[in-house]
Formats: sequence, C-alpha cells, structure tokens
Amino acid sequence: MLSAEKLSRLNLLAQKQRDGVLTSQEKEEQRSLREEYLVNFRHRFTSELEDLGLEKVAKPSCPCCTGQHKH
Repeated sequence: MLSAEKLSRLNLLAQKQRDGVLTSQEKEEQRSLREEYLVNFRHRFTSELEDLGLEKVAKPSCPCCTGQHKH
C-alpha cells in the first residue's frame, strides 16, 4: 500500500492536473506514483481473491480459433 504521504501527493498532483497547472516533472512523478499504486492494488486484490479460495483459470484454447473471430 502507498504511504499516506505518497497517496496525499498523488491526490495533490491529480488536483493540479484538473486545474491544468502540472509541470512535465510533476507529470512524470504522477505517472510513477500511479504505477506504484496500481502494482500495490493488483497485488492486494489478487491476495484477497486467493484468500477466498479463488484461483486463476487459464483461458481455454480453441483449436479452430486463430484469433480472427470470437466465440
């Protein structure tokens, strides 16, 4: 999980973006913080699903499918 400080900074950058006053350096910082947030979110979400006993299921392969159509 992001620290309270990083989450606060991400929210501040989002507000600045809405106001249209982000510098290019702040845009890069925002991108980096968002990526860190998403990595943590995905990890926590996956852990919660596994704790519930759910497992990742591979998509079934279709011998006739070459990616040209959907079933």
